[in-house]
Amino acid sequence: MGNASLLTRARALLRIRNQLVRECLAELLATFVLMVITLSGAAQKITSSDTKGNIITSYLAGALAVMVGIYTAGGISGAHMNPAFSFAMCLIEKFPWWKLPIFVVMQILASFISAGAVYILYYDAIWYYSNGTLTVSGPRETASIFATYPADYVSVANGFLDQVIGTGVLMVGVMGIMDTRNKPVPKGLEPVVVALLVLSIESSMGANCGCPLNPARDIGPRLFTYVAGWGPEVFRWVEGRG
Repeated sequence: MGNASLLTRARALLRIRNQLVRECLAELLATFVLMVITLSGAAQKITSSDTKGNIITSYLAGALAVMVGIYTAGGISGAHMNPAFSFAMCLIEKFPWWKLPIFVVMQILASFISAGAVYILYYDAIWYYSNGTLTVSGPRETASIFATYPADYVSVANGFLDQVIGTGVLMVGVMGIMDTRNKPVPKGLEPVVVALLVLSIESSMGANCGCPLNPARDIGPRLFTYVAGWGPEVFRWVEGRG
């Protein structure tokens, strides 16, 4: 009885009652889960030279990570996990504008932290694969584990258009899935359908720029690589990376 009472008091003490704080922590956790799985999929592929992972496993990791993230916090914060999605929700008046910068900060912060976690998880593999040099270009580059970079042939204009179209398709698809007036998705399976949508976009539009579809997915980890030793080159439009 004493232990049960102590546990009850501890639970009551640790309970977060402020709704905004609850939403922020949920968004942080959901985005962290999304990014840890996504970046780990890329790390496994790259550091093993495609022997323990490939482009398909990397895409699957990213898509399924979206599903896990939504199941993690969808009922609390909505599990936006993406500044573009938060912005779109504001445009259709389903999310207050004043929360937008708060959610964006949480999403980028979670992405930065998750990049650090993946760096620790794959620390030995990254340094072994890169021969002790952290580079953005060349045959042993490892920066693309964390952020997305354009193919050699992609111009700035084409890269921008690539992201606008890919993210636009994602937003339209998610809005359609969420619209209760549309053909309904079985209740509880919405995250699975969103994951399939992400997988379809990655499988069809990933060649040019890696298909980030999510500003936080790129900005947070890119900032991490900058401070972790890859240097300012991570912010440049790199050519001849292969």
